[in-house]
Amino acid sequence: MVSQIESSAPSEIFYPESDGQPMANNTEHFEIIVLIKGNLDILFADDPNVFIAGDLFWYPIKDNNKIKYAPDVMVALNRPKGRRSSYKQWEEGNQPPQVVFEILSPVNTSVEMARKLLFYSQYGVEEYYIYNPANNELQVWLRGEYGLDWVDFGQKWVSPRLQINFDVSGEQWQLSYPDGQPFMTFGELMARSQAAQQQAQVAQQQAQAAQQQAEAAQQQAQAAQQRLQQAVPRLLSMGLNREQVADALSLSVEDVEAIAMNL
Repeated sequence: MVSQIESSAPSEIFYPESDGQPMANNTEHFEIIVLIKGNLDILFADDPNVFIAGDLFWYPIKDNNKIKYAPDVMVALNRPKGRRSSYKQWEEGNQPPQVVFEILSPVNTSVEMARKLLFYSQYGVEEYYIYNPANNELQVWLRGEYGLDWVDFGQKWVSPRLQINFDVSGEQWQLSYPDGQPFMTFGELMARSQAAQQQAQVAQQQAQAAQQQAEAAQQQAQAAQQRLQQAVPRLLSMGLNREQVADALSLSVEDVEAIAMNL
């Protein structure tokens, strides 16, 4: 009789990529997430070591698929760009995302947001931004000695890590690049790109027109020079001396003599 020995090797842990919930709960929520994610992609487009994601599960502890959250937008500096099904911190040099954004919607509860704050504080987030579009309220949390601390910043703030600007002094918040250029939607970016292309086309047409005018002026000058070269010998052959020819053609005597010598 042959007995079978059951393997004691632990089964591979499955890390879900989705919780079945929608990324956004309304159009405004979605548009703000896309605005932040898209413009941060543009800001760090030339840096291969900045990973930016939206609604991606972050697992901070290996072999534990219960502890996780999917920030609306997260930024992991010093991590390579690339596709991921989730952000497994132990596969990322144990580097947590440094910056996290959450956009409030009507379904968010105070208990849920308190749990998120505790999670982000416990697992290493350095900057945490919570924006409520319903009342244009921005909360800023920065890592201190004991975790994330709330910051009383007034109406304007600059991200220490990203150097982007926040402004809630108006009816809606305004995000802008380090140089002050505002974050734009893809529609606005497309319109600006089209306007720039049109301006470039106009400039090219103007340059072509200027070149054509210069070529026409050069042709006219060459034609005038040819007429003078033809007129000088004709007038000399009619018996006029060089001074008279110069006077008739508004030339100097030296010019008449030079043309006559080249005949």
